Amino acid sequence: MSSVILVTGGSGLVGKAIEWVIENDKSERYGKKEGETWIFLTSKDGDLRQPEDAKAIFEKYKPTHVIHLAALVGGLFKNMKYKLDFLRDNLLINDNVLETSKVFGVQKVVSCLSTCIFPDKTSYPIDETMIHNGPPHESNFGYAHAKRMIDVQNKAYNEQYGCNFTSVIPTNVFGPHDNYDLEDSHVLPGLTHKCYLAKQNNTPFIVGGTGKPLRQFIYSRDLAKLFIWTLREYKETEPIILSVGEKDEVSIKDVADAIVSAVGFEGEYSFDTTRSDGQFKKTASNDKLLKYIPDFEFTPFNDAVQESVAWFLENYDTCRKGH
Repeated sequence: MSSVILVTGGSGLVGKAIEWVIENDKSERYGKKEGETWIFLTSKDGDLRQPEDAKAIFEKYKPTHVIHLAALVGGLFKNMKYKLDFLRDNLLINDNVLETSKVFGVQKVVSCLSTCIFPDKTSYPIDETMIHNGPPHESNFGYAHAKRMIDVQNKAYNEQYGCNFTSVIPTNVFGPHDNYDLEDSHVLPGLTHKCYLAKQNNTPFIVGGTGKPLRQFIYSRDLAKLFIWTLREYKETEPIILSVGEKDEVSIKDVADAIVSAVGFEGEYSFDTTRSDGQFKKTASNDKLLKYIPDFEFTPFNDAVQESVAWFLENYDTCRKGH
């Protein structure tokens, strides 16, 4: 039985990780299966905000399955400044991907949500049932509402047309092919770049905040395996959180320590406690995932940081790091 799996946003952090697993994993569960063709789309293939571009892509590749990762994304600053852009562009992208998938009779679509969709005022740990229990954080409500709507659309497509559309919610993802822009990256790649520059310039490595906040990080190649598992084996329309467990939460200090070790930085290293910490924790429960796949082995955090930093150092000249 031949299948064509189309991955939107194929050149990003998660898309590249899925490509790596498909090419390198030899296991029955995660590796490439006979008769499968994997297509990793980039923005060069078309603008998914435009319905005619989406239609042309689907006509060209005739996908049987879709992993939908494409999104307009940015760090905190961009999210706060361009709320309407983040709302509209993502609504358009998601609507076009899901509607075109329905029109072309795609057998299954797995879309990527984000933990920022959860209500700002909530109890912890957060789980899949809590997505719509209140407004998201003010700082990125445009992006968060657009992502929430995928869940709403999945249910509506399923109930009205029987479409097999679902979604996953990863926690903080990091790994090779991340965005290392100092101004607009997530905490782990941002600190990696900062620590590298401190080593190069013999300057102190200073981390903003106290280092105490806790976060759950998932290595992109572990997440890629779980995406492949979701595509092949997960049967629900309801979303599923893809994350390490609560016991694997690490502090920002743990993150910085792991980076210092991986970069081989031996200079002065401190925390600027005048800078704000942001939310202390955003713990998500992975109980639902473990019910399905209790034996999944996550890459130990320090090993995953070592691999990511090694990739960054090797690809420093060509990786995404802003201006």
